[in-house]
Formats: sequence, C-alpha cells, structure tokens
Amino acid sequence: MYKNFFGLRANPFNVNPDPRYLFLTRHTEEALACLTYGIQSRKGFVLLTGEVGTGKTTLINKLLEWLRLQQVATAFMFNSRMNIPQFLDYMMTDFGIPCDSRAKSQVLLRLYNWLLDRYRAGETAVLIIDEAQNLSDEVLEEIRMMTNLETFTEKLMQIVLVGQPELADTLRLPELGQLKQRVGLRCQIPPLTPQETREYIRTRLRIAGARDVGLFTDPAVDRISEYSGGIPRLISIVCDHCLLFAYADQKRRIDRTTVDQAVDYLEEGTPARRRVGGLRRSRAQRFLWWGLGAVTAGLTGAVLGLALRSDAALLSVVQSVRTLLVP
Repeated sequence: MYKNFFGLRANPFNVNPDPRYLFLTRHTEEALACLTYGIQSRKGFVLLTGEVGTGKTTLINKLLEWLRLQQVATAFMFNSRMNIPQFLDYMMTDFGIPCDSRAKSQVLLRLYNWLLDRYRAGETAVLIIDEAQNLSDEVLEEIRMMTNLETFTEKLMQIVLVGQPELADTLRLPELGQLKQRVGLRCQIPPLTPQETREYIRTRLRIAGARDVGLFTDPAVDRISEYSGGIPRLISIVCDHCLLFAYADQKRRIDRTTVDQAVDYLEEGTPARRRVGGLRRSRAQRFLWWGLGAVTAGLTGAVLGLALRSDAALLSVVQSVRTLLVP
C-alpha cells in the first residue's frame, strides 16, 4: 500500500523470520558463533534462549541456511508439542532416514547406524528444536538419551534447543538434572538497546530499497524503543503501522506524533480521531483506516527477520570467536 509512496521495493517490516533480514548485534553475533562452534566441535547440546520476538527463529534460519550450504544433514522441528512417537517420526522424516518399522527400538537402531555412517564419512547431523520450552518432560528425557548416540570421543548428533527463558528454568528442575549437565554451550539474545533499535530500523529500510533511511526521526525512534522494550517483532509491527499512518496523511517523514497514533491504534484497536484541514477524513482516508484494521487482523506471531549479512561474514565471525573458545 505504501511502498511506492516511500520508494520501497519490499515491505521493510514484514513479520517473518527471513534470514535475509538478519540484523547482527554484538549479542546476535556471539550467539551465532556459539551455535556454529558448538556444532563444528561436536559439543552435543547447545542451548539458545531469548524472549518472545527477539529473533531466535530468524537466527536459526540463517544457521540452517549456512548448514545446508555446507551440506550438513539437518532436521528442524518447529512444532514442539509432540509425544515421543510423533517426535521420533518427525525427526526421522526430516533427516530423510527411511525406516519400515514403527517400533522405537528399530527406529533408534536405524538412526544410530545412519549417524555412524555419516561419522565415518567425516560428517555430522544437526537436530534443531524451536519453541523447546513446550517440550514435555518425557520428550526432553528422550532427547537426553539421544546424547548416548556417540563414539568413545565424540557425539554423533548435535542438538540445538531453542526457546524462551523458561526453557532454562525447566532445565533446572531436579528431574532434568542429567539433561542440564549435558548442555555444552549456552547463548541468549537480549532485546535491542535504543541505539540498536535505530540501526535496526535503518537497516531494514535500506534492505527494502529506501532512498532515505532516516524516515523515522530520532524522537520517533525513541518512542518506538520505549514502547517495544527493544523487542524486534514489536518494533517491526509499530514501524509498519507508522508507515501506513504517514501514507494516510501523505507525510514523507515519521515523527513522534505518528508513532503515538500507531501505538494508540495497537493498544485500543481504533485510530485517534483527527481532523484534516478542519474537516473529518475523506472517504478514501476512512477506507485506508479500514485497510489498516485488516492488516492488523492479519498479523501473525511469526518471528521477525532482521538485516542480511553474507555467509562470508558469518564464517568470519565464527572463525574470530573460535580463536577465543578453542584452547
């Protein structure tokens, strides 16, 4: 709706975990390096945590993109509400491992032999589980038992657990003590600082083709940072609404007033009453408000994507951090 008005090629604040939009802060770089190092050095278990909307899935998608380029066998589980048979079936299917039997013993034996074959070929396999805070204790225990798939010196399968902070709390439970002890590396993604919020907005605008990445004034960014608490998903939602409001008013720059109007809309569900030239909004403007409501209703809880970095940059980050991690 507003792309042509602002000279954009794409929607800069689309709420999807698109790895092209990965925005690397210091914490995100450290997390990505930690995950890569944990996989390459066969640590077995790596834990990634962060609040809702901080970009965990976007980071994981970037990691998956890189792993697949390296031809590493991967299985990505985005639905963690499964029982043990469903979990095993999904994992085997995503790895592409055929197994005629549904018996647990036969499934695990087939998995073990497949992992051994990969190990002898100098390869590994990576299982990534998103929203892992929803895993039942029974499935978590099953995952722990999979760490027994190993040689005398190395783990045959690398497991990445991704979840909200309560996942770390779950692992502290006495009954999951053995699983907690097997976590080789931990990393987390905190919310963005006000300065990172400013750079995040500018970076997304740049990637979307904006000629002017300073569309949002400093007071506007301060208000967005304050309202969102530095959560990237919320930042994107507010910014998207701001662009719609500015387009409705034919404003080329977004100030704090526009942000306040967007926040009011998000909180109350209705736009603040305003007059344009002493008159109520035109029919076209009222139609735009209706469209804004439709857009809001269509927003989903997908984790947002942040700004693009190349695979060469990814490898550079990992290599630099490895020099610090490897004794």
